[in-house]
Amino acid sequence: MYEDKTLTCRDCGEEFTFSASEQEFYAEKGFTNEPGRCPDCRAKRKQSRRSTGGGFGRREREMHPATCAACGEQTTVPFKPTSDRPVYCRDCFTSNRG
Repeated sequence: MYEDKTLTCRDCGEEFTFSASEQEFYAEKGFTNEPGRCPDCRAKRKQSRRSTGGGFGRREREMHPATCAACGEQTTVPFKPTSDRPVYCRDCFTSNRG
């Protein structure tokens, strides 16, 4: 049913084979597009996404310094603290959670 196809990589411009078994796998998974990158470029792209903390726009969470409203300890939180709401360190937050 499927035959090997020769495709051109969009990154490096080299030709690569999109095998019949790969085509069958893509069809089983419901993928409608053929791969645009050769296996080497796909692996490089995947590796670069891993080393930057994920893919698709993900980045490290920015932490902000704060003082715990309960115990006065310095801590960091993943949001910009404002003066209208108290901020708690992990221990105080967990113990007050109930």
